[in-house]
Amino acid sequence: MRRMMMMILGMMMIKMAHHNRHLLPHPSNPTRPHLLPHPLNPKSSSVAQVIRGSRGVVFTVEVNHRRTKPSQSPSLKSSESIKTVCAVTQQPDTCFTDVVSVNSGNNAVNPMVIFNLTLQLAVTELTNVSSLPKTLISNSNDLRTGSALGDCANLFDDAVSQLSRSVESMRGESVLTVEKVGDLKTWISAAMTDQETCVDGLEEMGSTAVDEVKMKVQRSSVCMSNSLAILGHMDEVLENFGMHLH
Repeated sequence: MRRMMMMILGMMMIKMAHHNRHLLPHPSNPTRPHLLPHPLNPKSSSVAQVIRGSRGVVFTVEVNHRRTKPSQSPSLKSSESIKTVCAVTQQPDTCFTDVVSVNSGNNAVNPMVIFNLTLQLAVTELTNVSSLPKTLISNSNDLRTGSALGDCANLFDDAVSQLSRSVESMRGESVLTVEKVGDLKTWISAAMTDQETCVDGLEEMGSTAVDEVKMKVQRSSVCMSNSLAILGHMDEVLENFGMHLH
């Protein structure tokens, strides 16, 4: 009978230890309370706690201590995502730096968002340089150069239109289709061709403005090249994020 009572008492003490936090005598100071950690945590390490009950009954309770991994900050997640997408471009470091510079709020963790940022960068750079031919025309007395620069002005306007069309087509899109990727490639390639045609025309005319135009369009060319590279590897990029083209 006594043995049975001791077993029942032991079981009751174990149950209480699993559902409550108990104050136990501190190992080094009997007068100092010692807090028993809560044991219920599947992802933790186990430690045996010794509990002494009434009448000298001694038993052990397995106590688990939580081990948690620090979560990544939004900025770290965003940086890793941008690096993954930019890795497919010819200038990944430049791509990464440019995208980070316009990634307000560190929200760029989706490859489509990151692609849109490269596209917006291209539009901004091309818009900034689109007024250059008209400025050069006003400063030039050479009729042939003026004619070539006039062509450049029209070509730049068309290039901006092509890129703006690309940005608009991506507005509100949550998925990418094979057809949409094809359209984007066509529009961005057309914008790049417009720039190249302008430079080629100035070179044919022997214009003194060609070097300045080449230098000014370099940034927009790099941005458009990055966007095209991402589109060209979109299957691979999306796969890295557990996504796919539709």
